[in-house]
Amino acid sequence: MSGRVQKQSMSELKLRRLTEHNQRLREDLARPRIRVSEASRSLINYCKSTPDHLIPSVWGPVSKADDPFGPPQTGCQCVVM
Repeated sequence: MSGRVQKQSMSELKLRRLTEHNQRLREDLARPRIRVSEASRSLINYCKSTPDHLIPSVWGPVSKADDPFGPPQTGCQCVVM
């Protein structure tokens, strides 16, 4: 008798796993999609319009005030505990 109960619980476990997997697939299918051409065009536009301070050959030299990677202008900003 316990073999039949175990077999039934295994079947229920498999059914639950398949149901969960099916639900995840449905969620993936419902996710909004965009075409690769649209995504690449958006990425190109972003790269052209957003200056990158690490590429001065493209964007020109960065002023000291605008350089986020430069040393701080005002003294040490260390915190001593």
